[in-house]
Amino acid sequence: MPVDDESEPRLDFGGATPYEDYVRASVLTSLQQPRSGDPAEMAFLVTTQVMELWFRLLTHEWDHARRALRDDDVVTGVTSLRRSLPTLAALVASWQPIAWLTPTQFNSYRSALGEGSGFQSAQYRHLEFVLGDRSTNFLTPHRADPVAHASLERELATPSLYDEALRLLHRRGHRLPASVLDREPSLRHEHTEAVERAWADIYRAEGTADEERDLLSLGEVLTDVAEGVWRWRQDHLMATRRAMGDKTGTGGSSGVAWLTKRAARPVFPELWSARGRV
Repeated sequence: MPVDDESEPRLDFGGATPYEDYVRASVLTSLQQPRSGDPAEMAFLVTTQVMELWFRLLTHEWDHARRALRDDDVVTGVTSLRRSLPTLAALVASWQPIAWLTPTQFNSYRSALGEGSGFQSAQYRHLEFVLGDRSTNFLTPHRADPVAHASLERELATPSLYDEALRLLHRRGHRLPASVLDREPSLRHEHTEAVERAWADIYRAEGTADEERDLLSLGEVLTDVAEGVWRWRQDHLMATRRAMGDKTGTGGSSGVAWLTKRAARPVFPELWSARGRV
């Protein structure tokens, strides 16, 4: 019997479709509850919720990479990090639906946010904690949410992705001081000369030392991640500056001034400064 290439897909499932059962699309599309009459608020809500999903996926990928590096599995770690790069690019692109807002358009529904601010996102905070940008002060907004607070506390007690990368370098012969290897994990990683030298040595060996090739790949994909995070912060800053100028942020921060300070802080700082040594 010839195959009927024009056969229709199955239409009758006697209940929810398998797609709905798996994706839960009806749940996702029920979460947008605008509080103003302005049509632009829907774009703001959807964009923000999509960003939360990208945060969730990036945290998943970077945690997987972290566990692989802890087990000396550089190939799996690099693969997970590379797999995250299109997601990170999509996160950066997520600003586009609302980056065009004029101050008047943003102000038309800004009051609906109340004191809400992206700074209060537990998922974004988790993402930054995984990278190593940490502070116990950032737990404060989540004290009333026991699940989120406990999750962030656990993350603060766990060495970051960059911590595990540096411990891997140490195990591979790039000797790093105890102040790097045994530091309190809840603290933000700060630039260290010895770490800069280690990355510079790895880059100098490019093309001459096969045993350093996987560490070079790790350094490059971590730099890709750091660049993507920088771009996301820069686009956040620009969207905010365009929509509200130098007004105080909805969450009480100084707004653009606060975002400028955050955007200026590089992720994985020694991977950038080491390039000047090569």
